Amino acid sequence: MKDVDAYIAAFTPEVREILTQIRNLIKDTAPGAVEGMAYGMPAYKLNKKPLVYFAGYKNHIGFYATPSGHEQFSKELSKYKQGKGSVQFPLDKPIPFDLIRQMVAFRAQENESLTGK
Repeated sequence: MKDVDAYIAAFTPEVREILTQIRNLIKDTAPGAVEGMAYGMPAYKLNKKPLVYFAGYKNHIGFYATPSGHEQFSKELSKYKQGKGSVQFPLDKPIPFDLIRQMVAFRAQENESLTGK
């Protein structure tokens, strides 16, 4: 995929809606973030540093806030399947948009503190 619009358009209407909500949430929470594609999924950078990524799958939404973002919210994420820097939000359960917003805000603050902006 070349851009986020094409990526999101490839999914079913239900998944497209969730991906669009996550995309808008990231843009609203980190308005200075630059949107692009990396590793075949929507990717966001802030101050030229990776911020977060997300991806749609058959049965879940993958969200990637680097290891630090997941460590910070380990208690809240404990009920979801996880990897070192990833979490899977099942499509048959409500997507925790508020938690995603908090994770994006945390990562944005972290990126800004790393770059001194």
